[in-house]
Amino acid sequence: MASGTQEKQYTPSLLSFFIYNPTFGPREGEEEKKILFYHPCEVEKNEKIRNVGLCEAIVQFTRTFCPTKPAKSLHTQKNRQFFFEPEDNFWMVMVFSLCIQTRNTCEYREMLGDLIFLTMLTDTVYGAVVRQCYSMYKLFNGTFSRAMEAGGVELLTQKLEKFFYRYLQTLHLQSCDLLDVFGGISFFPLDKMTYLKIQSFVNRVEESLSLIKYTAFLYNDQLIWSGLEQDDMRILYKYLTTSLFPRHSEPELAGRDSPLRPEVAGNLLHYGRFLTGPTNLKDPEAKFRFPKIFVSAEDGYEELHLIVYKAMSAAACFMISASVELKRDFCEQLDSLVGPQLTLLASDICEQFTINRRISGPDKEPQFKFIYFNHMNLAEKSTIHMRKTASVCLTSVHPDLMKILGDINCDFARVDEDEEIIVKAMTDYWVVGKKSDQRELYVILNQKNANLIEVNEEVKRLCATQFNNIFFLD
Repeated sequence: MASGTQEKQYTPSLLSFFIYNPTFGPREGEEEKKILFYHPCEVEKNEKIRNVGLCEAIVQFTRTFCPTKPAKSLHTQKNRQFFFEPEDNFWMVMVFSLCIQTRNTCEYREMLGDLIFLTMLTDTVYGAVVRQCYSMYKLFNGTFSRAMEAGGVELLTQKLEKFFYRYLQTLHLQSCDLLDVFGGISFFPLDKMTYLKIQSFVNRVEESLSLIKYTAFLYNDQLIWSGLEQDDMRILYKYLTTSLFPRHSEPELAGRDSPLRPEVAGNLLHYGRFLTGPTNLKDPEAKFRFPKIFVSAEDGYEELHLIVYKAMSAAACFMISASVELKRDFCEQLDSLVGPQLTLLASDICEQFTINRRISGPDKEPQFKFIYFNHMNLAEKSTIHMRKTASVCLTSVHPDLMKILGDINCDFARVDEDEEIIVKAMTDYWVVGKKSDQRELYVILNQKNANLIEVNEEVKRLCATQFNNIFFLD
């Protein structure tokens, strides 16, 4: 490519998103009954019916080749369509436009090489986005079948419109990458004594407030303790860190000696506050309504109030059966009990974290950057992402390198065996992927003159120092 060629950015955009059930309009003339939700809503009725019918035909056609695995995606020259059947006969379809964004124009990618280049990453990343849409809906509304049992098609369409009208506006497709495929949880590293303090705090609160069924404890947007099942915590964690917490962000306060933390006559003026529920307990007209979530239970699912309470950078999530009516006296009791303790814990964690960083020495820019994911406990860690929310994704590497990581992840998904892949990028970066015993590691090294042996040795040193040699591939 000539040096004067304008650099192009490849930006996906959402063309349409719809949910349909083919059993709701089986006869000719009733096709519109199949459509439960369609975005954008201003699309003409016949076009909606035509697009849904096309997707239905594609799914049925592919089932002739593999009845148990219907189509997941369709590639055309100008867009990608993704199909997902979260429940029997309920289909979710997302259609993305793939275009080249230049300074003043947006033109479709027409070169075959470009299409192949984006195919694999698009399938994995944006296929995960469709699945996240259903998981987030189910967290706050339960299953589609539950709405059908409670109020039929009319209630289901109302819930879908209310939820997805707002949720689709929060989708920022340019921020989606490999972390969306994993959907993991970032855990906060703690010493044993501080962890025991948190565990003791959770036990005391649950004993004092017996209505609490589950508790989760986070610090600095990282999980420390959870009483929920993994899959429930995974989607709740995504909601907290990409939606709720960013809306209520506040500067981190210092440790015990902070002048911003006064103590008066033994009565701690704590910094606790409700992120869900009443914004001001002293307001006589305060509303004591909390969002409801659905989590797994032995008989299917259970509906819970979600109380999120935060002090400084520490947040505690308390979940209480939705059958209980929460009133002012309970919220005041929770505030007086949890507020001072959570403020103290936040200061202790901050102080311990500061000491550990001081002992480990000043931060230096490493020669390598990595993404790590453990499928067994959903733990993820990234030194590539400087900030990752629903609307912002700041990474310290070029997007082309992120695409290579996606390609390696696709190769890993095809086989069950342990595997290792090393790639030399055009920009003189080395990209290494390791898959071993349900764990995946992706490393990017900036070593222009290194050879394959030197790169392999460098990654071995990283595994030995950061991951206790769990990646034992030679």
